[in-house]
Amino acid sequence: MECAEAYELEVIETNKQFNTVIVGLGKTGFACARYLATQGVSFAIADSRDEPPMLHEMKASLPDIPLYLGEFDESLLANAEHLLMSPGVSLHEDAITNAINSGVDVYGDIELFCQNISSPVIAITGSNGKSTVTTLLAEMARAANLDVAEGGNLGTPVLDLLSEKEPDVYVLELSSFQLETVSSLNAIASVVLNITPDHMDRYAGLKAYQAAKERIYDGDGTMIINLDDPAVVNMSRTQRTSVGFTLLEPEAGNYGVRAYDDVRWIVKGDEKIIAVNDLRIRGEHNIANAMVAMALAETLNCPLDAMLSVLRSFPGLDHRCQWIAEHGNVQWVNDSKGTNVGATCAAIKGLSGDENLILIAGGDGKGADFSDLEEIAEGRLKAAIVLGKDGPELGKVLLNVVPVHSVDSMEMAVETAARIAKDGDIVLLSPACASLDMFENYQARGEAFVTAVKKVQGDQAYV
Repeated sequence: MECAEAYELEVIETNKQFNTVIVGLGKTGFACARYLATQGVSFAIADSRDEPPMLHEMKASLPDIPLYLGEFDESLLANAEHLLMSPGVSLHEDAITNAINSGVDVYGDIELFCQNISSPVIAITGSNGKSTVTTLLAEMARAANLDVAEGGNLGTPVLDLLSEKEPDVYVLELSSFQLETVSSLNAIASVVLNITPDHMDRYAGLKAYQAAKERIYDGDGTMIINLDDPAVVNMSRTQRTSVGFTLLEPEAGNYGVRAYDDVRWIVKGDEKIIAVNDLRIRGEHNIANAMVAMALAETLNCPLDAMLSVLRSFPGLDHRCQWIAEHGNVQWVNDSKGTNVGATCAAIKGLSGDENLILIAGGDGKGADFSDLEEIAEGRLKAAIVLGKDGPELGKVLLNVVPVHSVDSMEMAVETAARIAKDGDIVLLSPACASLDMFENYQARGEAFVTAVKKVQGDQAYV
């Protein structure tokens, strides 16, 4: 096998038999390496890229660990006892499939983590809203004076959460990729927030994606069920304790929304909990996120006062329907984390009025079907501005209902939106696509949007 640098050439002469091979040297793979280095395990690292993201950090901190870079070496993988998979590497890669078929055990960092903790876990997944719910719940638990460690798909890799003193609870955001290799989770409470098509470039179809998400419910903990999402309702298990949530009026024991004298309240059964207008976060999707966080916090016996204090103060996360600026009675909102069609539909529904929304969208669609955007756009969007690899495809769908403007850069998108926007309009960046065709990540895309807004609005934009 050819290796990218002289450092790796030394590896060719070693015996390609290790207890464990870590597959993928991104943030998660590097955390796995740091953990295994403390356990006295014989391991190596394989990555199909010549220069994976954490290569320099790996060389600096663990210089003696063998690295195999470039095209996967099938003999290396097949001769290992275990493959410790990074979530970004598909189990359907030929070299991985061959190793599995030859009897190699495959697991991920979440499984390794679950095998080495004793404190309870609350687990959160879904196509959209994971990070907001994870952060809300962690803040509620802290407000109730619990010691909390959160991580997973959001922020800190789970193996970096391990310490001699365990917290009262782990709050984990988990992706479908991470859940594919988990068998020992058994969270005390778990939720699939919603299911909309995502990562269709990795899964054979929506059913395979749903099946990966549903693994979060394995075990005997409390199931939180989205009663407005048929795919999630079908995951219900009659023998299990469950709590439902809906944006409609709920049945007894479930969370929902009810109007009293034209004021909408979040309720549980017939109990009024908090007026929707008292939430700091905005949008219908965030009403649902608030209900889920409360349902999960209940399983930790968090006092209601602690939950409400967080809901009244939590401003939302960066790049997730984040208010950026207002000038000339035009608002600018950054939802760069809206990387799939479902997230963008939720943002449009949550923020729009009567054809007052100007949408900036496009990027790498990951094989998604954009057709759901047509129905959601009608009567809500004033115009759409598209850019990126799949911007033209997205534009074809929206052109049926609103004017579409094609641009080549984020700066051009913002300049175009500024020309179109009038009093009372909202300009929303919610791409419905991944960012990697034009940007390093969704954060860089959101920052480019903010920078462009500042440039167009000057000192009058309150960013």
